Amino acid sequence: MHLPDGLLPVGMAIGGYVGSAALLGFSLARIARLPDPGAAMPRAAMLTAIFFAVSSLAVPVPPTTVHPLLAGLMGVLLGWYAVPAILVGLFLQAVLFGHGGLTTLGLNGLILAPAALIAWGAWRALEPRLPTLAAVIAGSGGVVLSLAVFAAFVLLGLPAEVDAAAERAALALFLLAHLPLVLAEGVLVVVVLRVLARVEPGLLPRA
Repeated sequence: MHLPDGLLPVGMAIGGYVGSAALLGFSLARIARLPDPGAAMPRAAMLTAIFFAVSSLAVPVPPTTVHPLLAGLMGVLLGWYAVPAILVGLFLQAVLFGHGGLTTLGLNGLILAPAALIAWGAWRALEPRLPTLAAVIAGSGGVVLSLAVFAAFVLLGLPAEVDAAAERAALALFLLAHLPLVLAEGVLVVVVLRVLARVEPGLLPRA
């Protein structure tokens, strides 16, 4: 679900870079205020590699393909570090595999990174009382939010000469194909947190 080069107007691509740069700067400032900003760097590097590899995999869901987004998982496990981790992963995918585009890198960052932070916030709010529900909402919500932003960008950037009705129908079909992913990523966050609780509690995030 990456926006490729040339799909949207140049102005939107520039706006995407501005938005992603602002979000990155804010996130790095918040990281710098942590008691030990470097403590989570190994975890961030590991999850960047996982995000880069897993979200590059295409899964056939006729009549299209989908790929894992992992926005919720990245948010829950990394917090503010999720923003630079996602942007680095997207950059490497664009450069090495042509997955997404360089001109749309900023927009693709805005599809995933804010969703990761919102999922993290939802998890923090609910985890003390409803840990399993919090994990499901974070994982599934990250996908839903990312899909919503993706759809908004596509609809806003439609050229005037494109058949809007046909484009909306195709977009709706594409979004429906991602419904299994909504459930799967909610379950994934639950499973990952439970596994970490058993094998490596030190890696568990704190709400």
